[in-house]
Amino acid sequence: MKLHTLKPAEGSTKNKKRIARGQGSGKGGTSTRGHKGAKSRSGYSRKIGFEGGQMPLQRRVPKFGFKNINRVEYKGINLDSVQALADKLKIDAIDVDTLINNGLANKKDLVKILGRGELKSKLKISAHGFSKTAIAAVEAKGGEIEVIK
Repeated sequence: MKLHTLKPAEGSTKNKKRIARGQGSGKGGTSTRGHKGAKSRSGYSRKIGFEGGQMPLQRRVPKFGFKNINRVEYKGINLDSVQALADKLKIDAIDVDTLINNGLANKKDLVKILGRGELKSKLKISAHGFSKTAIAAVEAKGGEIEVIK
């Protein structure tokens, strides 16, 4: 055994390139960072969406309209779905909890009953909102509506 033949045990070290350890290493000088520019400086971190000074996509794409931050979003459920549920469960009163339990709405949804479809039976429906056509259809069959706050 001689000093110049010593090596670490197999698999005990990672083959990591050692940069910035002088010109003799082949990775000195600019230390694999190239010449000049932000990427060659210490402390550089690229901002999300940065495209090298080119106008970023987020700023190039036109934006239209107005987003109302106070908008109230309703989950729309049509009368035909309500009638199908009433037929399946054989009930004459439908509320938001019934709709949630049967997968037509989620727990945090505000439910609005819409007028598509035909109502065949007299139903008492309670929801957060109703369209004019839904109100007319329910009242035409002699049913009741209840608006929940």
